[in-house]
Amino acid sequence: MGEEKTRKVDTKEFELPETVFIRDIENRVFQGIVLQCLARVEGITLVEGNFIDSILGRGNVEGGIKGIYSEQDNKTHTVDIKVEVNICYGVSIPDKAEEIQTKIAEEITKMTGLHVSRVHVVFKNIVSPSQMKKILGPSAPMPVESNLEDEYNDEF
Repeated sequence: MGEEKTRKVDTKEFELPETVFIRDIENRVFQGIVLQCLARVEGITLVEGNFIDSILGRGNVEGGIKGIYSEQDNKTHTVDIKVEVNICYGVSIPDKAEEIQTKIAEEITKMTGLHVSRVHVVFKNIVSPSQMKKILGPSAPMPVESNLEDEYNDEF
């Protein structure tokens, strides 16, 4: 009579499933970040030609901005970036590549939280200082042209 029946309850009925948070970042976001980084680098232009047109969204190709490509790996939370640029004659290519790669990697990591696994910079063409002024406009800073004969000597 005093015996109460206890019924076993499956605890799975009371457990809530874990919340899954998903964050998708479109390739245009990466292209925009890279474009802003490249706009702050002197002595280069996009293969497309005009930074102002790119920033304003004029002349974009269907897949985004010509010369800026990104590929995400959602499993490892990384992104690969490929950038095609023209460089002004007289600018050190290794130094400029390092500057571009560092700026892009820092900005993308800071803004998206993703690890940048690779920044591939392709220098497509060399542009004369006069062409660079036409492309960027008269207010754009130009690299200082140096006289290589004055800088080079055989003495140690």
